Amino acid sequence: MNLDFGITDLSGTFSVADVVLALSLAFLTSLVVAWTYRSTHRNISYSQSYVHTLVILGMLIALIMLVVGSNIARAFALVGALSVVRFRNAIKETRDVGFIFLVMGVGMACGTRFYTLAVIATLVICAVILLMHRFNWFALNVQRQVVKVQVPADGVDHEPELDDVLIRHTDEYELISTETVRGGALLELAYTARLKKGVRAGDLIDQLRAVNSGQKATVLTGYDQTDL
Repeated sequence: MNLDFGITDLSGTFSVADVVLALSLAFLTSLVVAWTYRSTHRNISYSQSYVHTLVILGMLIALIMLVVGSNIARAFALVGALSVVRFRNAIKETRDVGFIFLVMGVGMACGTRFYTLAVIATLVICAVILLMHRFNWFALNVQRQVVKVQVPADGVDHEPELDDVLIRHTDEYELISTETVRGGALLELAYTARLKKGVRAGDLIDQLRAVNSGQKATVLTGYDQTDL
């Protein structure tokens, strides 16, 4: 009994040319998505490995769709196999999740041989992302700061003096946390604040140190655009 293990029997309804075309197009469209992500990334948490993963994921999804095809049994078998995989890496930005879904969608389109849809979707969606980045859509133009002040834990209430300084130098402020540092020798108070126009962070630090016995004072500017 002779068994034919030819490429046609193993690959089902697609040819080698279909495989090459689907994977190549998935690679190219994923590259466009990865380039868009790199060009529009603003925070300091940029990861080269994440961008590489976007490209790999797009091609991998295309491969999976080629394997599954219209075979329901394969689809359920694949779900069962992938259900044992656990990913524990935390996504730092919500937009990173969007890019993952984008390359997954593009990979699915390539794997199911909707080539025109894959190209058009990639170009249109990436163009929208670039436009939002270029014109800074939906930005909230109110820059806030995080002010951290350390005061001696000597039983004296230092908050009124700190409040006086913050009232003079900020338009608004709010105490968000209080914790002990240096084994309980100091208290660290953290505020969110919006500095008055013309007030420099250095001026605020000098005034805070004048009332906190020379302990550490820190002003973090633009904390909403960095990873703390």
